[in-house]
Amino acid sequence: MTRVWAALVLGAAILFAASPWFTQGFNGFEPDQFPVPQNDPPVQPAGYAFSIWGVIYLWLIIGAGFGLLKRSDDSDWAAMRPPLVISLAIGATWLPVANLSPLAATILILAMLGTALLSLFRVGDTDRWFQQAPVAIYAGWLTAASSVSVGLLLGGYGVLSATWAAVVALSLGLVLALVAQYRLHRAPEYGITVIWALIGVIVANTGPVNVVVLGLCVIGIIAILSLRATDTE
Repeated sequence: MTRVWAALVLGAAILFAASPWFTQGFNGFEPDQFPVPQNDPPVQPAGYAFSIWGVIYLWLIIGAGFGLLKRSDDSDWAAMRPPLVISLAIGATWLPVANLSPLAATILILAMLGTALLSLFRVGDTDRWFQQAPVAIYAGWLTAASSVSVGLLLGGYGVLSATWAAVVALSLGLVLALVAQYRLHRAPEYGITVIWALIGVIVANTGPVNVVVLGLCVIGIIAILSLRATDTE
């Protein structure tokens, strides 16, 4: 079965990476997809930050290909594969769902995040750059993206103002990121990816300046970086 799971990871990674080619594309939720239109929501990173998906797609495929060709029977890879397959399979359906329903897309991305984190926590100690790193950046970006989705729902359905929706959602994401990074000291790629997203949020909130959101992002970046001074592994 280990070889089967290795093949499934590669197949799911390719399908996930190919999914944008089979949809109309996705450049973020449209403002009018919400009862309260979300025009330039403060929770959302600047557009350039989403280019990280290209890195994620490529690295996942390379890692999965290496795993299939070189580590298909390696027990060190076995435990992380099933939840990663599930996460990537859900991800392959995410784009068309996101074009139809922000609420359904948020549920799916939370499921992707949960299974990606489970896979990351199960990653073995060998082949860091092929096994650990691609899953870490994938889970790190999903942590940020899930927070953005939650923030858009809170603001878009009028639960909170746009700024406070961003504060609540980013705070929840940061708590999760800090706990995960503390437990996964050996996977700094996770925290680095979250920082990439936070910098994107900072850039998006510089004109006009949103002091509250900017301050929270700076605190979050400092907190994540400070974990490098600890070692729990």
